[in-house]
Amino acid sequence: MGDRQEQFSGTREVRDAHQFDIGRLEEYMLSHVESFHGPLTVRQFKGGQSNPTYLLESPSGKYVMRRKPPGKLLKSAHAVDREFTVISALYAVDFPVPRPHVLCKDEEILGTMFFIMEFVEGRIFWELDLPGIDPEERAAIYDSAGKTIAQLHNFDHEHIGLGDYGKPGNYFGRQISRWSKQYYASATEKLAVMDKLIAWLPEHIPDDESVSVVHGDFRLDNMIIHPTEPRVLAVLDWELSTIGHPLGDFTYHLMAWQMPEIGVGSSGLLGMDLKALGIPTEDEYVAAYCERTGRSGGIQNRDFYSAYNFFRIAAILQGIAGRVRDGTAASAHAERAANAVAPLVEMAWSYAQSAGAV
Repeated sequence: MGDRQEQFSGTREVRDAHQFDIGRLEEYMLSHVESFHGPLTVRQFKGGQSNPTYLLESPSGKYVMRRKPPGKLLKSAHAVDREFTVISALYAVDFPVPRPHVLCKDEEILGTMFFIMEFVEGRIFWELDLPGIDPEERAAIYDSAGKTIAQLHNFDHEHIGLGDYGKPGNYFGRQISRWSKQYYASATEKLAVMDKLIAWLPEHIPDDESVSVVHGDFRLDNMIIHPTEPRVLAVLDWELSTIGHPLGDFTYHLMAWQMPEIGVGSSGLLGMDLKALGIPTEDEYVAAYCERTGRSGGIQNRDFYSAYNFFRIAAILQGIAGRVRDGTAASAHAERAANAVAPLVEMAWSYAQSAGAV
């Protein structure tokens, strides 16, 4: 079970494709990052399949840099400037994110746009059953994750300065269109079931126009847990965030309970003895979220949302497959993730069939 933990935890030497001039970065940080002084050493985090992420260490402390990858990129992908915008707004209202330091749009410095934020010390769990943790702490960690996503969805996005961060309304229609285009732009094989799914989804969007800030990839391994306490210290990887539909975001998070073993190294919580582990069931987790966000009627149309989310992650992984093909993928395990596309599409279609698709 420690497979993903071992693969993605910690750092490595910077990959050849993601090298840059460290001297230029050190010079930039001296004039743009408060209290920074060198010399600077750089390592690359093993995780992070989309935007290369680096650990910057110096006598003045540790920092993290997120950077657009070099090479040919899909339009609107790798939006590190948007990540910096949302982190800055959320940090100002005490939501758990790293402190943002600086965004550099000048591609002359390192070759691509980047931003620098604080390094948050803590634990990242790549296995959903949290090996080595006792049941009481597991329960508390999942409870903290549930509180954190509810807190995010309860913010008034306009009040916290994100009024123009995305287009409110028709969220699912726009997302289905976006990910369909990305899927076809990155396609490496023809999947007839994906064509059926792309035709079915836009015609069956639930009539609910709730609006909130959405993270877009809210998973346990995108959170830093306190080193000794069962609470979320920071939510990472805001590349897919926007103003959107909270139920799209939350039901994506629910895939932790739904994901079967499909060869990407983690089988989710499906089939595990959740009670023995101290982890809430999917229905218990949903009930807690609904109580925290004032959804007295629960979540209707869950099969549609599950179909949509399995479709969406399939399209995201297809994008990674496209980058493997083009030689720009950031993770050594990206090719393995690409092999999961077809099984994810089948899962999406099975949920669509449960919702009435034929």
